[in-house]
Amino acid sequence: MGLCQYYLLSVVLLLPALCYSQFTFTSSRASFYGSPDGLGTPAGACGFGAYGKTVNDANVAGVSRLWNNGTGCGACYQVRCNVPEVCTDYGVYVVVTDYGEGDDTDFVLSPRAFGRMALVDKSEELYTFGVVDVEFLRVPCRFRGYNLKFKVHENSKYPQYLAVSMLYVGGQNDVLAVEMWQEDCKDWVAMRRAFGAVFDISNPPPGAINLRFQVSGSAGLTWVVANNAIPQIWKAGVAYESAIQLA
Repeated sequence: MGLCQYYLLSVVLLLPALCYSQFTFTSSRASFYGSPDGLGTPAGACGFGAYGKTVNDANVAGVSRLWNNGTGCGACYQVRCNVPEVCTDYGVYVVVTDYGEGDDTDFVLSPRAFGRMALVDKSEELYTFGVVDVEFLRVPCRFRGYNLKFKVHENSKYPQYLAVSMLYVGGQNDVLAVEMWQEDCKDWVAMRRAFGAVFDISNPPPGAINLRFQVSGSAGLTWVVANNAIPQIWKAGVAYESAIQLA
């Protein structure tokens, strides 16, 4: 067999393996946390606030090994339990909004998310397990009808201290860094990852604020620029919508 023929055969054999590996589930365990209404918690370690309670119809999760110093915030996963007589084949899709550790678990789910792994009329039985074996897969986030928003964290103090997080980050993208444009020095200045998904800076520049953020996704490392991401007079606790949609 000639060299060119050998190379072609290698590519043909390799491509199916690569495609298959993208959809391989990982074995783990999952539990759930207490919540009187079954929803997420607005006090999650990602710093999302009320968004962390209700996003994705409150199908949310805390993670530990997938936390990655807060970079894991906002990631989406398909999680399905391995109790055939109780669990569905497809499980539930969750958004990471918190840090959570359990009994050798990768996921601590909201009660609603945990129950939605179950077959019809089997959720109460699933709750009695407390902790179950699961399989999980990273999947793209889909927020139909929502553009990316920049949320000014409640701890921000106008005008001397600004902390922001990004909501509705679509696709399979991790936010690695955020920078702010400083007009006086004509340069981008790095913001600090304060905690979770929250980035902050002291003494932000006056006027409307331009941001850029670095994401790691299917397209590799990419910088996304958001001009006038935050208005000149911003308020703590307010989320400002952009025209950006990540896929």
